[in-house]
Amino acid sequence: MIRLPNVRWLLALITRVHRAIYRLSGGRIGGSLTGIRVLLLTTVGRKSGRERVMPLLYVEDAKGWIVVASNAGDDRNPAWWLNLRARPEAAVQVGRERHAVRARRATPEEEAHLWPKLTTAYAPYARYREGTRREIPVVILERTA
Repeated sequence: MIRLPNVRWLLALITRVHRAIYRLSGGRIGGSLTGIRVLLLTTVGRKSGRERVMPLLYVEDAKGWIVVASNAGDDRNPAWWLNLRARPEAAVQVGRERHAVRARRATPEEEAHLWPKLTTAYAPYARYREGTRREIPVVILERTA
């Protein structure tokens, strides 16, 4: 079996650059990747208590912004999902607009309705789900007052 080198540092660097460019351009640059839109999700670190910002692919639905806690198919949940499970209140930036949101995992019925939309928008999600031992959550970010 061929072991790939650990490139987490590279992914962290790419995320940092993407986040900065998105913020500076108000989402004009970095607001979409390969045809799917990107938002910035701000959570509070469950251990550190510090603000964490992640660019995430999303689709919009009547319920809110829909994201997938895929972690690129890794067997570990992404940190942002663990943070949301500890504290579901968060914020999103879509383009120049910022909104307070509350995160929740989609119900099985909602997920059955949303999954085809998500895989149409970003086909690798299906491969991620097939290649991991964990359930990959579909997360609804609902706007709060």
